[in-house]
Amino acid sequence: MKHNPGFLKMVDDARARVRECTVSEVKAMMDRGERFHFVDVREDEEFGVDHAAGARHIGKGVIERDIETAIPQMQAQIVLYCGGGYRSVLAAESLRRMGYTNVLSMDGGIKAWRAAGYPIEKGRRA
Repeated sequence: MKHNPGFLKMVDDARARVRECTVSEVKAMMDRGERFHFVDVREDEEFGVDHAAGARHIGKGVIERDIETAIPQMQAQIVLYCGGGYRSVLAAESLRRMGYTNVLSMDGGIKAWRAAGYPIEKGRRA
């Protein structure tokens, strides 16, 4: 997908303040049994098709509204991902501005996760 210049400018600006990680770093965290919140910020329909194993869904459109109920601890480790790593950067920036101190955006998103052959769950999860 070709992204519009204004969108890319916003993402690049947010990247200056957001910490990013790779899919292999996230998988290694899982393999070590580290506790963190793995959050898919894609649209409902995207999540409903498939998502990274173990991820929960809080769409980018509602994350600011719902995050404090879903994850009330401001110091909790949170890894966000989207389709390719752009929307998750913007969502991470929003959470940072809200006071969350340990948020990461997974670079490459679900596309990189799939390409690495990491576990995927099909269909909607409760």
